[in-house]
Amino acid sequence: MVELLSASDSQPSLTASQLLDKGEAVVIVDDSPEVVLLLNHYLDKQGLTVLQAGSAAELYTLLETSRIALVLLDIGLPDKDGTEILKEIVPLYPDLGIIMVTGSTDLSLALDCLRQGADDYLAKPVSIAQFNHIVLSTLKKRRLALDNRIFQKELEATNYRTKFLHGLNLKMNTVYLGTVELKGILQAILVGITSEEGLKFNRAFLALYNTKTQMLEGRLAIGPASLADANRVWSSIKQNDLHLQDIINNFQTTQSEGDAAVTQIAKQLQIPISNSNHVLIAAGRKRQSISVLNGFADDYDVPEELINTLGHDSFVIVPLFSPSKSLGVIVVDNFVTRKTITPDDIQALEIFASQASLAIEHSHLYEDMRVKIHELEMVTQELNRSKDLLVASERYSAVGHMSAQLVHVIRNPITSIGGTARLLAKKTDDEYISSFLDIITREAAKIESTLEDLFNFVEDRELNLAPHSLFPLIRRSVMIFYATMKNSNITYALNLEGESPMLMVDGTKLRQVFMHLVKNAIEAMVGGGILTVTSREEGESIVVSVTDSGAGITESNLHHVTDPFFTTKTYGTGMGLTIVEKISAMHGASFSLDHNSDGGMVAKLRLPKSLLVPET
Repeated sequence: MVELLSASDSQPSLTASQLLDKGEAVVIVDDSPEVVLLLNHYLDKQGLTVLQAGSAAELYTLLETSRIALVLLDIGLPDKDGTEILKEIVPLYPDLGIIMVTGSTDLSLALDCLRQGADDYLAKPVSIAQFNHIVLSTLKKRRLALDNRIFQKELEATNYRTKFLHGLNLKMNTVYLGTVELKGILQAILVGITSEEGLKFNRAFLALYNTKTQMLEGRLAIGPASLADANRVWSSIKQNDLHLQDIINNFQTTQSEGDAAVTQIAKQLQIPISNSNHVLIAAGRKRQSISVLNGFADDYDVPEELINTLGHDSFVIVPLFSPSKSLGVIVVDNFVTRKTITPDDIQALEIFASQASLAIEHSHLYEDMRVKIHELEMVTQELNRSKDLLVASERYSAVGHMSAQLVHVIRNPITSIGGTARLLAKKTDDEYISSFLDIITREAAKIESTLEDLFNFVEDRELNLAPHSLFPLIRRSVMIFYATMKNSNITYALNLEGESPMLMVDGTKLRQVFMHLVKNAIEAMVGGGILTVTSREEGESIVVSVTDSGAGITESNLHHVTDPFFTTKTYGTGMGLTIVEKISAMHGASFSLDHNSDGGMVAKLRLPKSLLVPET
């Protein structure tokens, strides 16, 4: 111990009073007033707080009621021998400095006291130099022991955090995180923030950005309802030697009453992202930690509502973010212990926040991948079911309209030929000529009948009506062009409001309408763009809009887009919008094509609410 002390000689020397914590005192235990007066004078000059005890009983009372750092214990007390007292107090008060004081110079007695746990030994009469040296040395040894214990505890805590963070890294580097697993990881991170071997914060709240609602929303929290609850949770983790996966499993299945209570507090956090000066939004936006003390933070708005929600006016906000975007914030406080949060605490907290950010980013990547896989599966399914539908519809329509024109062109001449043949047959008696006129009459009748059948086929006025959910029809019609959009650098957005309406329609024909509208929009965006499909209620109609960001159509051509065979494309029949208009009319719906205010065109299909299937 002497060698260890000498190693610190280069450090600035400390006085005896500086080696004691605030509120600690030295006790002189002696039944001699003269000795007490003398020692009290020496200690008082050192700036120490001095208490006195004239017996063992008084000493025990002081040890129980005061913060005692050093005891000057006389061996010869009236009610108990000092060596017996030494044996009793050493195991009970391991941080207590003890100097034995006696009028005996018996070396064996001094050595026995040192073996029993005394720090040093003084023989009366006491010299000032010797007394000051022994007191100072004993207090230094005590301070060194206390500091060593603190450093050891901090080392163990650092080791725990390192292992914990290592486990988190392994967990997040080996798997993608689904919603359930992400929650477990985030709970484990909050455990690390609040655990005794972790950062020791009392409570930790997690809030994440919701891009759909444009809000910062509280998701979950961990923390005790009281100090007793905190000690119980932390002790359980330590005693059971729980590892990362154990903690995740434990918090996915059970929560303490305190955790449930603070989670309810967290869910009350609902802050608009537009409120840029709100302290929680500002921390995420500026990507910097913000400390709130007694309800105030420099240059930021700390609403009273937030303080009331948390039930505490001093806390720290640490941002969660990835390289590309802000993700949310973690809020911590010492609601139970009221301990001050230091800059070192915040720096350690930021390490845990980086792990939380990584976990959330992994989850987003997983979700994006899951959505892409789902989209590809839908595309595959739709291609298998509908790969010939669009081509067949276009071909059928082209042939149909061509046939309709042929019927119109051929019917009148054939009718005239047949009618003239029948008239001439009645006016001639020449059997030879009559036989030819009969042939003409019969064949003309056959052609007329065939033309009538063809006309009826082309007209196709029948609808196969059945209940269909509108949104799935739209999605399937869009997804059939998924590969085309990707190859053409076109992104799409489906803005389908509310629940999908159930309509009594011809599902096949209505899908033809949506596919033609989507196909036209894609073909209008030659260098890429954005396709937006929306559905919303407007008055007595359900309006489906297909908007592109292409070059648009000139006013002179806009009025002809639904004419049969009209097209401005190099390839194509020009029948797509003709079919759309026809099928729309068959359903009692209306179709329009207009310029979009932001560029491109917007095609609108207005389906009357009379098509809605009545609720049973």
